[in-house]
Amino acid sequence: MPEPDQRLFFLLQRAAHQLRTASDRRLLAAAGITTAQLGALFAVRDEPGITQQQLARTLGLRESAVTGLVGRLAAAGLVAKRAHPREHRAVVLELTGDGAAALDAAQPEVDRFNAQVRALLGEDGFAQAAAAMRALAYWESP
Repeated sequence: MPEPDQRLFFLLQRAAHQLRTASDRRLLAAAGITTAQLGALFAVRDEPGITQQQLARTLGLRESAVTGLVGRLAAAGLVAKRAHPREHRAVVLELTGDGAAALDAAQPEVDRFNAQVRALLGEDGFAQAAAAMRALAYWESP
């Protein structure tokens, strides 16, 4: 029997692509948003008044990528942008009613996904995978 594939970088890339593709399809059908938009909406909901710069750090994205993402969310009416009270060049973001509704519509898909992964990995495997993903998400490679 061949040795299981140990190319972790390749496996992570493959898993990320597979999960993003499937999640985008499901979230678009359920709530009209993508996985990236879901993450941004969660961040804005969890920290009302977050700046685009803070959002970029939270999501681990370049500010230029977040500018486009926020522009699409604002154009869709899911977030509102307003002037920062102290920094004249910054804007703060707030979730709109439509943004909250999109999160509500997405939540059953998030719950269904988590249940399917729990069924695949088992409860211990799910907890270990979540811990590993958190560690990798914030890992600073030397």
